[in-house]
Amino acid sequence: MDISVRPVRAEEHEALGEMTAQAYLGDGLLDFGADDSYLEQLRAVGRRAAEAVVLAAVDGDGALLGGVTYVAPGGPWADIAGRDEAEFRMLAVSAEARGRGAGEALVRACVDRARATEGVSGVVLSTQSSMEAAHRIYRRLGFVRTPERDWSPLPGFTLLTFRLAF
Repeated sequence: MDISVRPVRAEEHEALGEMTAQAYLGDGLLDFGADDSYLEQLRAVGRRAAEAVVLAAVDGDGALLGGVTYVAPGGPWADIAGRDEAEFRMLAVSAEARGRGAGEALVRACVDRARATEGVSGVVLSTQSSMEAAHRIYRRLGFVRTPERDWSPLPGFTLLTFRLAF
Protein backbone atom coordinates (compact mmCIF):
# COMPACT_ATOMS: atom_id res chain seq x y z
CA MET A 1 0.00 0.00 0.00
CA ASP A 2 1.25 3.47 -0.92
CA ILE A 3 1.25 5.41 2.37
CA SER A 4 2.50 8.90 3.04
CA VAL A 5 2.61 10.84 6.28
CA ARG A 6 2.10 14.59 6.48
CA PRO A 7 0.71 17.17 8.90
CA VAL A 8 -3.04 16.87 9.25
CA ARG A 9 -5.09 19.43 7.33
CA ALA A 10 -7.69 21.59 9.05
CA GLU A 11 -10.47 20.03 6.99
CA GLU A 12 -9.41 16.60 8.33
CA HIS A 13 -9.50 17.49 12.03
CA GLU A 14 -13.00 16.24 12.67
CA ALA A 15 -12.56 13.01 10.67
CA LEU A 16 -9.25 12.18 12.34
CA GLY A 17 -10.68 12.95 15.76
CA GLU A 18 -13.60 10.62 15.18
CA MET A 19 -11.31 7.95 13.70
CA THR A 20 -9.10 8.14 16.80
CA ALA A 21 -12.08 7.98 19.15
CA GLN A 22 -13.55 5.01 17.30
CA ALA A 23 -10.20 3.18 17.31
CA TYR A 24 -9.97 3.50 21.09
CA LEU A 25 -13.63 2.60 21.58
CA GLY A 26 -13.50 -0.32 19.15
CA ASP A 27 -10.44 -1.78 20.85
CA GLY A 28 -12.04 -1.48 24.29
CA LEU A 29 -9.33 0.89 25.51
CA LEU A 30 -11.61 3.27 27.40
CA ASP A 31 -12.77 2.15 30.83
CA PHE A 32 -16.01 4.09 30.60
CA GLY A 33 -16.77 3.36 26.95
CA ALA A 34 -18.72 6.07 25.16
CA ASP A 35 -18.96 8.02 28.44
CA ASP A 36 -15.18 8.19 28.94
CA SER A 37 -13.93 11.74 29.41
CA TYR A 38 -10.74 10.92 27.43
CA LEU A 39 -12.85 10.86 24.25
CA GLU A 40 -12.91 14.66 24.32
CA GLN A 41 -9.10 14.75 24.07
CA LEU A 42 -9.04 12.07 21.38
CA ARG A 43 -11.46 14.07 19.27
CA ALA A 44 -9.71 17.44 19.88
CA VAL A 45 -7.43 17.26 16.83
CA GLY A 46 -7.72 21.00 16.17
CA ARG A 47 -6.53 21.82 19.68
CA ARG A 48 -3.70 19.31 19.48
CA ALA A 49 -2.64 20.61 16.08
CA ALA A 50 -2.42 24.13 17.53
CA GLU A 51 -0.19 22.97 20.40
CA ALA A 52 1.76 20.05 18.87
CA VAL A 53 2.22 18.37 15.49
CA VAL A 54 -0.59 16.07 14.43
CA LEU A 55 0.48 13.79 11.60
CA ALA A 56 -1.88 12.01 9.24
CA ALA A 57 -1.23 8.82 7.29
CA VAL A 58 -2.95 8.81 3.90
CA ASP A 59 -3.05 6.38 1.02
CA GLY A 60 -2.20 7.11 -2.62
CA ASP A 61 -5.71 8.50 -3.19
CA GLY A 62 -5.41 10.82 -0.19
CA ALA A 63 -7.78 8.79 2.00
CA LEU A 64 -7.13 9.24 5.71
CA LEU A 65 -5.80 6.04 7.33
CA GLY A 66 -4.76 7.21 10.78
CA GLY A 67 -2.91 9.76 12.82
CA VAL A 68 -0.62 10.51 15.73
CA THR A 69 0.29 13.49 17.89
CA TYR A 70 4.03 14.26 17.90
CA VAL A 71 5.18 16.28 20.91
CA ALA A 72 8.51 18.11 20.67
CA PRO A 73 10.61 18.43 23.83
CA GLY A 74 8.89 20.73 26.30
CA GLY A 75 5.57 20.60 24.44
CA PRO A 76 2.33 20.96 26.39
CA TRP A 77 1.05 17.54 25.31
CA ALA A 78 4.00 15.67 26.85
CA ASP A 79 3.13 13.14 29.52
CA ILE A 80 6.47 11.54 30.35
CA ALA A 81 9.11 13.13 28.11
CA GLY A 82 12.18 14.65 29.69
CA ARG A 83 13.65 17.95 28.52
CA ASP A 84 15.65 16.25 25.77
CA GLU A 85 13.01 13.75 24.64
CA ALA A 86 10.25 13.84 22.08
CA GLU A 87 7.04 11.93 22.70
CA PHE A 88 4.13 10.71 20.65
CA ARG A 89 0.59 10.08 21.72
CA MET A 90 -2.80 8.99 20.46
CA LEU A 91 -1.56 6.77 17.66
CA ALA A 92 -4.62 5.43 15.86
CA VAL A 93 -5.33 3.68 12.58
CA SER A 94 -8.80 3.05 11.19
CA ALA A 95 -10.05 -0.52 11.47
CA GLU A 96 -10.13 -0.78 7.68
CA ALA A 97 -6.48 0.27 7.28
CA ARG A 98 -4.92 -1.92 9.97
CA GLY A 99 -2.19 -4.32 8.97
CA ARG A 100 -1.15 -2.25 5.96
CA GLY A 101 1.73 -0.32 7.52
CA ALA A 102 0.02 2.96 8.42
CA GLY A 103 0.80 2.64 12.13
CA GLU A 104 4.46 1.90 11.49
CA ALA A 105 4.66 4.78 8.99
CA LEU A 106 3.30 7.16 11.63
CA VAL A 107 5.76 5.95 14.27
CA ARG A 108 8.67 6.23 11.80
CA ALA A 109 7.61 9.80 10.97
CA CYS A 110 7.72 10.70 14.67
CA VAL A 111 11.16 9.13 15.05
CA ASP A 112 12.41 10.96 11.96
CA ARG A 113 11.16 14.30 13.32
CA ALA A 114 12.85 13.66 16.65
CA ARG A 115 16.15 12.62 15.03
CA ALA A 116 16.10 15.81 12.95
CA THR A 117 15.79 17.95 16.09
CA GLU A 118 19.08 19.03 17.60
CA GLY A 119 19.58 17.96 21.20
CA VAL A 120 16.92 15.24 21.25
CA SER A 121 18.22 12.05 22.85
CA GLY A 122 15.23 9.82 22.14
CA VAL A 123 11.51 9.28 21.77
CA VAL A 124 9.20 8.05 24.52
CA LEU A 125 5.61 6.87 24.62
CA SER A 126 2.98 5.49 26.94
CA THR A 127 0.76 2.56 25.99
CA GLN A 128 -1.77 0.19 27.44
CA SER A 129 -0.80 -3.42 28.07
CA SER A 130 -3.50 -4.61 25.66
CA MET A 131 -2.06 -2.67 22.69
CA GLU A 132 0.00 -5.65 21.58
CA ALA A 133 0.03 -4.84 17.85
CA ALA A 134 1.47 -1.41 18.64
CA HIS A 135 4.06 -2.97 20.98
CA ARG A 136 5.25 -5.15 18.09
CA ILE A 137 5.78 -2.05 15.96
CA TYR A 138 7.68 -0.29 18.75
CA ARG A 139 9.96 -3.25 19.38
CA ARG A 140 10.59 -3.78 15.65
CA LEU A 141 11.73 -0.15 15.40
CA GLY A 142 14.10 -0.46 18.37
CA PHE A 143 12.02 0.88 21.24
CA VAL A 144 12.64 -0.82 24.59
CA ARG A 145 10.39 -1.09 27.62
CA THR A 146 11.15 1.33 30.43
CA PRO A 147 9.15 -0.11 33.34
CA GLU A 148 10.74 2.34 35.76
CA ARG A 149 8.78 5.09 33.96
CA ASP A 150 5.38 3.32 33.93
CA TRP A 151 2.73 5.57 35.43
CA SER A 152 -0.92 5.80 36.40
CA PRO A 153 -3.03 8.69 35.09
CA LEU A 154 -5.95 7.28 37.10
CA PRO A 155 -6.00 5.08 40.18
CA GLY A 156 -5.79 1.42 39.17
CA PHE A 157 -4.88 2.22 35.54
CA THR A 158 -1.21 1.79 34.67
CA LEU A 159 0.37 2.83 31.39
CA LEU A 160 3.47 1.05 30.15
CA THR A 161 6.31 3.08 28.68
CA PHE A 162 8.80 2.56 25.86
CA ARG A 163 11.83 4.56 24.74
CA LEU A 164 13.97 4.70 21.63
CA ALA A 165 17.40 6.16 22.38
CA PHE A 166 19.46 7.95 19.74
